[in-house]
Amino acid sequence: MKIYAVGGAIRDEMLGLPVKDRDYVVVGATPEEMVAKGFRPVGRDFPVFLHPKTQAEYALARTERKTARGYHGFSFYFAPEVTLEEDLIRRDFTINAMAREVLPDDSLSDVLVDPYGGKRDLEARLFRHVGEAFAEDPVRILRCGRFAARFTDFHVAPQTLALMQAMTANGEVDALVPERVWQEISRGLMEHRPSRMFEVLRAAGALARILPEVARLWGVPQRPDYHPEVDTGVHVMMVLDYAATQGFSLPVRFAALTHDLGKGTTPEDVLPRHIGHEGRSVGLLGPLCARLRVPVDCRELAQVVAREHGNIHACLKFGASALVRLLERCDALRKPERFVEVLQACEADARGRGGEFATAPYPQRERLMAALDAARSIDAGAVARQYADQPAKIRDAVQAARIDAVEAAGLRGEDA
Repeated sequence: MKIYAVGGAIRDEMLGLPVKDRDYVVVGATPEEMVAKGFRPVGRDFPVFLHPKTQAEYALARTERKTARGYHGFSFYFAPEVTLEEDLIRRDFTINAMAREVLPDDSLSDVLVDPYGGKRDLEARLFRHVGEAFAEDPVRILRCGRFAARFTDFHVAPQTLALMQAMTANGEVDALVPERVWQEISRGLMEHRPSRMFEVLRAAGALARILPEVARLWGVPQRPDYHPEVDTGVHVMMVLDYAATQGFSLPVRFAALTHDLGKGTTPEDVLPRHIGHEGRSVGLLGPLCARLRVPVDCRELAQVVAREHGNIHACLKFGASALVRLLERCDALRKPERFVEVLQACEADARGRGGEFATAPYPQRERLMAALDAARSIDAGAVARQYADQPAKIRDAVQAARIDAVEAAGLRGEDA
């Protein structure tokens, strides 16, 4: 029996990055031998075991064979005679197909096992597929995009890009299960430069299959006086990357990605204007979120941002009553923490543009937070008790009290 540390941990150590988790492959062992050494089996499709002390995962070396379309269409073979090289060749990229032997004292050998040129590609900053079996798993296209968003100075090898394009053309991408698509997309959104994930997916032809609502934004013009970058797809990527530079949450980044979906359906005869795109964006969000089974927090924040970002940008001219109505539509009085995220997404939208817009102040945030503080200072319960015998008037009375409070805070303006 020999044990090897493999995959991402080896790659990250060579890049000088911190290692969070290690993956281990065991060569020359049977499941019975693993159990006899105290390991606990947890794998369903193939043998994976938890170390009796560290709880780290150890997988028996295995090969796999494609049996059907999609992520789950594989059969696995494991036996003591399966070699490390046979196990590594089924992996996605050469930079993830390197290993070091675990020595008896649990340290790692200095000898790098690199049968497929991972060190060379690491130095060249290339994502290169290990073998033709790469084409059997469409999730690897998504992983390539996610790695591009994380390792921002890496590029996809031409042969690998051609292979991903062929996978898209033959329909393999269409067999992806929604949960896995969302898992990879959401992880990519949280990387250093999420736009690179979408660059890779576009280049592979996969974005139009996975997120057609986003893919159609490229080539759609906007007014250059508001958007010096002009192209809507470019703008959305700038918004997304700004959100990443600020460390914003996944719901904020998803809202940044989807806030302008409606611009992709603007009739050509009215371009570059996009009147009513907010409502169209909301209409497109519902099916998208249902299709990918997007979590509730991401879906709800994205819907608010898509519907209201134009009004939030315009709020500097709003008077007290318009400000209160905007806060109510955003459900800010009940969910002030979420409203902070709404404003973060809107600020990213304002800053994710070319020219002077990228560094311009965003006073809308301060104005709306001041309005929210004033409106929340009202004791709605006390107002309701005053109208206990006229319940139909409670809602309007509470709203009027909030408007008075916002006005008293000096937030007057041209009411909309």
